Formats: sequence, structure tokens, C-alpha cells
Amino acid sequence: MLCTVRTLLAAAVLAVMQVATAYSAETIRVASQKTGTLAWELAVIRSHGLDKKANLAIDIIELASPEAGKIALRAGNVDMMVSDWPWVSRERTLGAKLQFYPYSSSLGAVMVPTSSPIRSLADLKGRKLAVAGGAIDKSWLLLQASLKREGIDLKSQSTVVYGAPPLLAAKMLDGEMDATLNYWNFCAALEAKGFRRLAGVEDILPKLGAKGRIAMLGYVFDETWANANQDAVARFIAMTRGAKEILATSDAEWDAIAPLTGAADAATLRAYRDRYREGIPRRPIADEEADARVLYRVLAQIGGRELVGSAADLDSGTFYHAIPGD
Repeated sequence: MLCTVRTLLAAAVLAVMQVATAYSAETIRVASQKTGTLAWELAVIRSHGLDKKANLAIDIIELASPEAGKIALRAGNVDMMVSDWPWVSRERTLGAKLQFYPYSSSLGAVMVPTSSPIRSLADLKGRKLAVAGGAIDKSWLLLQASLKREGIDLKSQSTVVYGAPPLLAAKMLDGEMDATLNYWNFCAALEAKGFRRLAGVEDILPKLGAKGRIAMLGYVFDETWANANQDAVARFIAMTRGAKEILATSDAEWDAIAPLTGAADAATLRAYRDRYREGIPRRPIADEEADARVLYRVLAQIGGRELVGSAADLDSGTFYHAIPGD
């Protein structure tokens, strides 16, 4: 009888251990800015239990800036962050084997006041232009490259002021600048206040050889870690796609995450929603990579070593290809 009891207890313990193993969630440490768009998606993931459905535990590491995220990733303190493929390619040439998977194709735009006489990008010549992100900002370099093909050197033929995105948006609202090239969310906020979208960065990409709207931002992670955790990475990507689809189809979901967006009013929230939805990547990864190769050469030519380092071409391992269906 005692043997039977012990046998039953051992079987019960083993069953509990097997269940615990089956349902133990794998942890992915994700670097996120509290006010960034990734935080919006992570909130949707948690509120809908998408992490539990994917059998993942998402450990959110809140950091103050993208630079802090890069440092944390390289130090091994996080598993994943959001950054751009030019940086990933540069890091690979320096020995850090990082990889990139598309996250968003929401790009910046050139914004002008509604009543502005500026009607085309060529009209920016001789104007005061506020550029977010600095002299080697990717959107700024692509805009310059596009206009150079029309014989316009915007850097020397206009008055350029560099600064932080919110500061430059404020300068536009105060009427201090003729136009601004800013990040997509600040452009959306200006749209909500009646400013006119002169051109989106996506509008100039075909002139530079791209075949479609490219995802400049993506999930970035270490190649060795990704190879060792392919199934978890695939589940993470599927989970985030689920969050994107919720945000793409549910207006009510935007009301739920409104406090996270910092939208000052309903018009701004709608602008965020519409521009975010436009930027959800839906292209095959091979098409994304092909366009990245074309645009990398443009960036390398105009941005030089300060932007891309010594490599004139996109590193061959930059894009991650192990997601089924891609």
C-alpha cells in the first residue's frame, strides 16, 4: 500500500513538473522608451494577453533614449530594441553581429504652414528649414540626395537649423521657420494643427531607386542569441504582428492607449492612428532588404564614414530571415 502511495505521489509530482515545463514562458528583455511607439504596442500585447498566448514573458526595460538602448543591447542587458538598419550594418562591420527585422515604415515628412507659398520640395531653396535629428539624420540625407538629382544643393542653398524634434515642432508653431523635416509623429501632430504635408520621405524613395515604402526601423537583436532562440523570436514577431493588426482595425484601441501617446487632443490622436497604420510593414523581407541595399549606397555616398563607417554596401547579414512565411 505504501509503495502504491509513493508511486502515485511520484507520478503526481512528475505530472506537475511536466505541466510547469510546458507552460513556463520564455523571457525576452525588450528595451523601450516610455513615450515611444513600441510602448503602445507592448501595452496592447499585455491588455489582450498576446504575450501569454505566445508563451512569452516580456520584460520591459524602460530607457530614456535610443542611444541608451544601443548601449544596453551591446552590453547584453537587453535582448531586443528598435533601431534602424544603417546602424545595424555599421555595427556588423565593427564586429557586433546584430540583426534587423522590420518594425515600421512610418517615416518623416516635410511640413509647411497651410498658407505657405511653398508648393514643391524645390521651393525649399532659399528658405529656413528646421531639420530634426542632426546633420546625418537619414531622412535629411535622403531628401538632399533626391534634390541633388534636380540640381539643388539644399544644404548650401537654404538656411538649415538642426534641433530636437519637439523643439523644432514648437518653432514651426511659433512661425519661426518656413518648413520642417521632422519625425513622423511630430509631423502628425502638426497635421492635426492644420499644417500641410509637403512631401513624405516615402515619396522621394522611388527617385532614389527604391521599389516600395521601406521599413527604416526594426527590431534589433544579437545574431547568436536569435539563432539560439529562433522559435521564441518567431513567436515574438507573430505576437507583435497581432498587436499591429489590433491597432490597424480597432479605433477603440486607440482610445485605450491615448494616454501613452501623449496626444493633446482627439485630432492629434487620429493623426497618430492614421500615420501609424500607414507604416505597418507588409512587404516580403527580401523586398525590404533589396531596397535597403539601394538606399544604403545613397546614404553611404552622401553621409560618408560618419554615418556608415568604412562599408560602402549593406552588410549581407543585416536582415534576419528565419521567420516562417517571410
